[in-house]
Amino acid sequence: MIVVYFDGACEPKNPEGIATYGFVIYKDGEKFAEGKGLACEPFSWRASNNVAEYTALIKALEYLVENGLTDDEVLVKGDSQLTIRQMQGIYSVKAERIIPLHEKATELVKKFRKIRFQWIPREQNEEADHLSHEAYAELLRTRPDILEKVKPYLATEKQLKFLKRLGIKPYPFMSKRDASRLIDRALKRKNAHRPPKG
Repeated sequence: MIVVYFDGACEPKNPEGIATYGFVIYKDGEKFAEGKGLACEPFSWRASNNVAEYTALIKALEYLVENGLTDDEVLVKGDSQLTIRQMQGIYSVKAERIIPLHEKATELVKKFRKIRFQWIPREQNEEADHLSHEAYAELLRTRPDILEKVKPYLATEKQLKFLKRLGIKPYPFMSKRDASRLIDRALKRKNAHRPPKG
């Protein structure tokens, strides 16, 4: 049994930010492959979360095809409802930037003997998520021109300190948007566990 986890991100803004992807592949419970990289040209009209997610899926499927693993039973897990539901045939595909990627993924799927798609919550997809953010950080470390462009979008010192106080480790070059989302989620969780007053 092969289990694929895939994820994508578009930072520091979505769309037209920097779209990166990550995937991890397990066989019989053992990790045996992973990949990460840039999904498309930074700041182009194509750069979006969904393009990043589809690119991660395609790269993982290509890896399996290239390594002769199409006869194994494959379970593909991702936290993108759009990508998973489209691959299951539940959602239609209308976005211009997604149509060619969906077609490519569908062609790859035909090569497998048995393949299924399953949506999972974000918390169960941390490894692939981490790889997509690693690809983003690597790009910024090696391209000062791109780093300069994203600086206005990066999380503030105040946000980073608050995240640390909440016990959340910020990833390198985290955006204000992502920091806000993580803070909101952590505060909601905290409040949900508080006993009611009175």
